[in-house]
Amino acid sequence: MTKTRHILGLSGGKDSAALAIHMNNKHPEIEVEYFFTDTGYELFETYKFLDKLKTRLDKPIHYIKPLNSFDYYMKKYNNFLPSPMSRWCTIEMKLKAMEKWLKPYLDANDEIVTLIAIRFDERGRTGYKPTHQAIKARFPFIEDMVDRDGVLQILEESGLGLPEYYKWRSRSGCTFCFFQKKIEWVGLQENNPSAWAHAKSLEKEATKNQSSFYWISKDMPLTELEKPEVIAKIKEQHKKQLEKLKLKKNKKQENNPFLKGEKDLNVEENLALDDVSSSCLICHK
Repeated sequence: MTKTRHILGLSGGKDSAALAIHMNNKHPEIEVEYFFTDTGYELFETYKFLDKLKTRLDKPIHYIKPLNSFDYYMKKYNNFLPSPMSRWCTIEMKLKAMEKWLKPYLDANDEIVTLIAIRFDERGRTGYKPTHQAIKARFPFIEDMVDRDGVLQILEESGLGLPEYYKWRSRSGCTFCFFQKKIEWVGLQENNPSAWAHAKSLEKEATKNQSSFYWISKDMPLTELEKPEVIAKIKEQHKKQLEKLKLKKNKKQENNPFLKGEKDLNVEENLALDDVSSSCLICHK
């Protein structure tokens, strides 16, 4: 007999976490299986956030591991770093790992409904393409008209709050994610020196292939961001962006418990930038 299974992939981001809490509290009639595809290179703050999320759910979170390490896949792809045009990291370390986890269900001819954390205010972004014909997408936030403010309210009322990486980064994902801005790479250097060193080692390996790009751009290796004058320039540019953002703040934002005071401007800016349309939903939502 065919069974319908509802799954919800957690990225370590605010939206998927809020959706998990929303489904747990508002739709207890739906048996949801929560999962996280753990590459092993996620931000420390992501693991901490997921540990906290577990205490808000009535069911466990399945941690799914990729078949091999990032270093293994680097060699498979001739030392080419992943990029927005070639996201082999998402395919190899996230999607294929998820497909392996779902294979017994698919072999049993079960229908899989994947719950996607696209919000009501993002409803134009529903171009999700399932990897198998038996997998169907559903968008509970759109159905229940939950927007960004609704997500923040869910996180506030549950006591979960926001991931701590919003203090210096705008989205979840691997420590060396190529979607990071320059200021976020500087943040990685300052907040996680070992992850910074690993990213540099991967970049160095990639330069053995003369056609490879660096993480940031073709002409900017990470070592460039270690120069004090470069760091100072990036921070100055970021400071100007924050000043512009401060001028745009309205009363509604000031009353938001997540965005109180000047000290939280970094969090506010990163919240504003965490929904880059080109990002991988499975990594960043």
